[in-house]
Amino acid sequence: MMPDIDDTTLAPAASNVSGRSDATPRISIVLCTHNRDGYLPSAIASILHQGETRWSYELLLVDNCSTDTTADIGRRLSERGLLRYVHAPQLGLCHARNDGWRAARGEIVAYFDDDAIAEPGWFDAIADAFSQQPMPGVVGGKVIPMWEADRPAWLSDGISLSLTIVDWSPVAKDIPDVRVEWLVGANMAMPRQVIEEVGGFDARLDRIGTNMLSGGDVYIQKQIIERGYRCHYRPDMAIRHLAAKSRLNQPWFERRYYWQGISDAVMTLITDRPGKAARLKAGVGALFGLLTSPREVVRLLRRTDDPQEFERRCFAFIRLGYIAGLLGKARA
Repeated sequence: MMPDIDDTTLAPAASNVSGRSDATPRISIVLCTHNRDGYLPSAIASILHQGETRWSYELLLVDNCSTDTTADIGRRLSERGLLRYVHAPQLGLCHARNDGWRAARGEIVAYFDDDAIAEPGWFDAIADAFSQQPMPGVVGGKVIPMWEADRPAWLSDGISLSLTIVDWSPVAKDIPDVRVEWLVGANMAMPRQVIEEVGGFDARLDRIGTNMLSGGDVYIQKQIIERGYRCHYRPDMAIRHLAAKSRLNQPWFERRYYWQGISDAVMTLITDRPGKAARLKAGVGALFGLLTSPREVVRLLRRTDDPQEFERRCFAFIRLGYIAGLLGKARA
């Protein structure tokens, strides 16, 4: 469960937080949020309580069209010099992330989630990673789940990754292929100049309102790797991330993986740029392939509590979403 920390008790444990406009930090921590005022104090406190750190930093709270008390929290803490409040007026996670790096003053931009808790040493792990030569193009770390309810027996390790769980290795290593292993936007840092070089996050990906588009964080890693920079994983750059009770049911995972397929279709449209005829042909071909695979059709129709079979069912929903994306659901 998330600790209950009232925002009036927040205070930095170190003197190198640069919340005021006259300070120039080394690292800008960008916390994007949308209607999560119940979690924000804990997330913010975990940053401010990192203790003495080698590099100065600023914390930016990027409010993406929240209608709860997020703005009040942000303005109060901004007045106290604990963070800078940034209003992101266009709904969408990638829009908020782009507003965050554009407002950042640090040479390194670190992204953090509003329902996460930074583990001790998180900040210094980022500083250590970017002290390397050659400097990595993107760094990310371990994400430990905080289960809000019991983990379902039908939830396999493979499917659980969609809850933003990351644990690739007990030692630091480079990630050469994001199709195999990847970093997540809840715990990822990049030099500001590298973000500028790739043009920021692609706003055609990731959530906008209630849809479940994803992949903006993975796509920017792919662009960074293609430009010759290292994608680096550090297990000591660790956070805890909420595995919400509302997500621990099969319909949520089925919808999540259906939208993963749509996200994959958007990625195809971005990278391959097929014309209308080629897109239609690919979509119809994929649909024909699904309909001539009785086992896959049965998986889409039949529920199961077997972990491995439910994993296969979710992968079938990816296939269905990809078809739907090519045939018109995807926009790029």
